[in-house]
Amino acid sequence: MILSMNKKPLPINGGYPLHTFEEVEDLYKTYIFNQKDLEDIRKAYDFMVTKHNGQFRKSGEPYYHHPVEVAYILASLQVGPSTIIAGLLHDVVEDTDTTIEDIEKMWDSDIAKIVDSLTKIQRLKLSKIESEEFEAEDHRKILIGMAKDIRVILIKLADRLHNLRTLGALSHERQIALSQETLDVFVPIAHRLGLDLIRSEMADICLSYLHPEEFQMINKLLKKKAKTLDKSLDAIKKRIADILFEHEIPFEISARVKSIFSIYEKMYVKGHNFDEIYDILALRIITDTESHCYQALGLIHKTYTPVVGRFKDYIAMPKPNLYQSLHTTIISGDGNFYEVQIRTQEMDKIAETGVASHWAYKEGTNYNPKEEQKDIEDKLHWFRDFVSMSNDNTDESANEYMSNLTKDIFEANVYVFTPKGKVIELPANSTPIDFAYRIHSKIAESMTGALVNHVNVPFNTILKTGDMVEIKTSKNASGPTEGWLDVVVTSTARQYIRKFLAKKNAEVEREDRIEKGRTSCIDAFRERSVDENEMMELLSDWKTLQHFNVPTVEDLFIAVSGRKPTTNAIIDYLKIKKPIVVPQNSTKKVVTQSGKYPIYCKGVSRLAISRSNCCNPIPGDDIIGFITKGKGISVHRTNCPNVANRTERLVDVYWRSDLEYSTYPVDLLVEASNRQNLVIQIMTAMNNNHVNVSNLSARLADNGTKAMINMTIMVSDAKRLNDIKNILLNVGSVYNVSRLIH
Repeated sequence: MILSMNKKPLPINGGYPLHTFEEVEDLYKTYIFNQKDLEDIRKAYDFMVTKHNGQFRKSGEPYYHHPVEVAYILASLQVGPSTIIAGLLHDVVEDTDTTIEDIEKMWDSDIAKIVDSLTKIQRLKLSKIESEEFEAEDHRKILIGMAKDIRVILIKLADRLHNLRTLGALSHERQIALSQETLDVFVPIAHRLGLDLIRSEMADICLSYLHPEEFQMINKLLKKKAKTLDKSLDAIKKRIADILFEHEIPFEISARVKSIFSIYEKMYVKGHNFDEIYDILALRIITDTESHCYQALGLIHKTYTPVVGRFKDYIAMPKPNLYQSLHTTIISGDGNFYEVQIRTQEMDKIAETGVASHWAYKEGTNYNPKEEQKDIEDKLHWFRDFVSMSNDNTDESANEYMSNLTKDIFEANVYVFTPKGKVIELPANSTPIDFAYRIHSKIAESMTGALVNHVNVPFNTILKTGDMVEIKTSKNASGPTEGWLDVVVTSTARQYIRKFLAKKNAEVEREDRIEKGRTSCIDAFRERSVDENEMMELLSDWKTLQHFNVPTVEDLFIAVSGRKPTTNAIIDYLKIKKPIVVPQNSTKKVVTQSGKYPIYCKGVSRLAISRSNCCNPIPGDDIIGFITKGKGISVHRTNCPNVANRTERLVDVYWRSDLEYSTYPVDLLVEASNRQNLVIQIMTAMNNNHVNVSNLSARLADNGTKAMINMTIMVSDAKRLNDIKNILLNVGSVYNVSRLIH
């Protein structure tokens, strides 16, 4: 039997003892024995002292004391040699001429990476709180930096804890800023990692600067209560000790006082009176096995009256930070309330130092930091989500990131079970969909139903602490819908749903673009008397796909839907000529007055035939003739709006099959994103391809972002015109070329 009180916390405002490096050595030599590791740690200390020589902290002591204190805190957590070395070196890159490359050469890349992450975080100086977004951005960068490696978090927490211990040397403005940042960023992380000793000391120091009057008042109330309860506390400790000794249950018993910050939260956040807080004083019983934990609990309940609703079994249902213990509140014989905590020695280590205890360095076990990081993420669901949120937050503002992190992780307080009894922690108002995503995104995406306490429930059911949740899945599930976004409350679920919907929409859009491109190709090939089956055979040829730099016909159709390439470009590559329709039963040779005009009309010999100036048809265009009054036949393209709605006075006209080479004027409109040298590059392209430009004018549109270029070129036929269009479309920023109709 051991009767003891917990060590008194170190003073809040200064007065902390400075540890020597030899004291740090005494700590880590209890679990690190490898001679090379010991030499590397000593080398890091000597190197650090040399580099920081002549530097002093605001509190007055030589700077090297700070890294030593950080190393002392880390060694207390039984971290590995790489973490201790990085702790000693965490400021040398920031404050001396040392480089990351120097550290890698003297130690290794693993230590260099840790120091590099710490240096980058350190360079994120606290903003002057110019705006809420500014401050949130600082906090986000710090958290993202820490999420990459659990060892970075431990060193940063040790670094911040020692800085808080010497906060009295800084200006009032910096004291307030650092205290608030610690409560916003570092205390929640320490709490979630189960580092209770670090969390409570940090929180108490911050409270002493942010709310000094409340801090002092609670401190006085605690001292007063302790005096009045001394005799009662001694009596109950002695009686419980006698009971446990009588039943041969090995134990240690101590008393702990609730932290000032925890009391502050209950009084000023939750609105309780000081006398209504039952767990201000707690008895902590440490035994050897889980069986003895429950046996001790039964004996205590048999001896003292338990308070209804105050029993919590964290052994059967551990907290997400791996905390395990039995909690009960009893009423002593004199009417005082005491919380009793019962746990094993291993549970007590985890309760005090959390993740650091669970993953404490064990020499000779082939330690692998990447495997440790993965193991932590597997066992701590919240940490996995924290890493995921920190890696996938590029679309969020800093305020959104901090808000989501706080709601989803730091303030999560609903505990539900999987069918196998695993505890999942969720924020308030979470639904089965949030639960499914907390398990795994693939589970959620194949989700078809949910059972809560063995009852089928709607997806929008609000989960409560103690619920057992089971997710029904199917390989044929359709996946998330837009409506899920209105149901979920966790940002993790919302991000996964949005990604799924974006991917699904992209697939639908791809199918639409394939169909659009395929239809365009069918229409274009049909004009060349090529049916769909023959077209697919031509387009599926690997040479065609290779020429247009696409892997499949579907990808070619997608490219065609964006006019890169155009259908004309494909047809030109395949050298498919458009058939010229000439009446086979024409026996009379039709000529114009000159005998050389390229267009003729069957059975007409006395009317003049001329190309219209509105649409300027050229050989290869589909054409129609319109009989004008006194001017003969005016020839138009069939899509010319001046004849499109006409039904009378139209006659069929044809291009001669024995045309002599000639050129014809065509008016084009070139549309492009405005940029420097655009017109020069267009003219250069025309000259290089021997295109005669007879007229050119340009103007700007859409507030100067768009260039509209009108040009008249001379071409021989429609095929040549299509070639010129493709030449223009290949000029940078040109996105459309069209023929003008006046």
